[in-house]
Formats: sequence, C-alpha cells, structure tokens
Amino acid sequence: MIFLPAIDIRDGRAVRLEQGDFEKETVYVDDPLEAARSFVAAGARSLHVVDLDGARDGAPANLHHLKRITEELRVPVQYGGGLRTLVDVRAALGAGAERVVLGTAAYNDVEFLEEALASWEPRILVAIDVREGFVSVAGWTKGTQMRADDVIVRLQRRGVKRFAYTNVDRDGMLDGLDVEEVRRVGGVIRGRFLYSGGVGSLEDLTALKGLRLLNLAGVISGKALYERRFTVAEARAALEER
Repeated sequence: MIFLPAIDIRDGRAVRLEQGDFEKETVYVDDPLEAARSFVAAGARSLHVVDLDGARDGAPANLHHLKRITEELRVPVQYGGGLRTLVDVRAALGAGAERVVLGTAAYNDVEFLEEALASWEPRILVAIDVREGFVSVAGWTKGTQMRADDVIVRLQRRGVKRFAYTNVDRDGMLDGLDVEEVRRVGGVIRGRFLYSGGVGSLEDLTALKGLRLLNLAGVISGKALYERRFTVAEARAALEER
C-alpha cells in the first residue's frame, strides 16, 4: 500500500478541518508548497491535494498551487475539489495532476462522469465521503440520502474503478478508524480504493495493513503528520512491510 500525505488548501494556506467542518479549521503551513516540500523531503512518493475552496464553491480555486507543487517536486499528485466540468478536469491534469478526484458532479451529472471516464479513466478516482453512513457532497457541506455501499455499486456499473473513501465523522479527529467499516467497503469495491479518516497512530496503519485487502491501494493522512503522531518514513514502513 502507498502512503499519501494530504495537503488541504484553503485561502492559500495548508489547513486541516475537523469532521469536514469549515468552522473548525487549523492552519498548519502558510504556503502549500512548503508543506509539500517537507513531506517529499521526509520520503513521500505521492501527494494528495484537496482544494477546499473549490470543493465548497463548485470550481477549482487553487490550480496555481497545484502547478507550483508539480513543477518543483516531480512526484505524482492527485488533486480534487470543485472539479465539476470537463474543462476543470482538463485544467487540473494540465496543471500537473497525475490523477483527479471527482465528487459532487460524479453523482449529479451522469454525462459528465461518462465523458470523463471515456477520456481519462486510468486517472480518475471518485470520492466517497461518508457521514453516518450517507454520502456527503459539496465539500462535505450537504448531506444526501444515498448510502455509501449503494453509491459504490451504482458507480461501478457506470465504469468507475478507483475510489477515495473518507469517513468524514472521523476525519481530522485522530481518534482511530473503524476497521470493520474498511473491511466492509473493501468487500463492495471491485476495483481499488484509498482510505482516509481517523488515522492517528502507526497502530491504525498496521491495522489497515492487517486487513490484507488486495483492493486497498493506500492510505491518505494529513493531521497525524502535522501533529507529529508519526513520520512519513514510519508510515511508509508500516504499510510497505511484508
């Protein structure tokens, strides 16, 4: 499994939210590029960049920061937040994203999803952001009545093969994860997925590794790194150890 440090950008700074709440924000680094540099210097081989402004407002707002990161650091970066048109997806890829993460539009616009997959399928992930078992959209600000498992099945029928699954209730809390939830999701997803939400210790990473899910491709974590619960090198060792 790969380990992806998360860089969440809001108002030009690297921040973390608690449970996806924009009113519970902690600023960790004034420049997202500096955060990216520190993670790569510590051994990160991939990065997960989230445009929080774009996710909430519906259009990408931090592509210039994405471009700064990809031009300087030359590591694979996946980027999400506000990508709701083909033009936006193309712009993110043009700014250097190796992969893009689609959210709201993947549920609301079937034609958009199908065209995005037709053009860039290997580089597309769909976000499954979950509160109390139901999918949230619009930067986690709007709930739905769609259960995560049902959404995953429906998206797979449309050709989605890669997912980024987040337990928003646990995200940014450092309280640990629900191993059985991850196991269940792994049983529903036929393709590959990344997990985030609640990772607060090396023991959490070891527990994910211990599930031996062949389709669990990696783990995304941000606050645990900023709070120095573990280092990038320690996380990689926990996930990569045979």
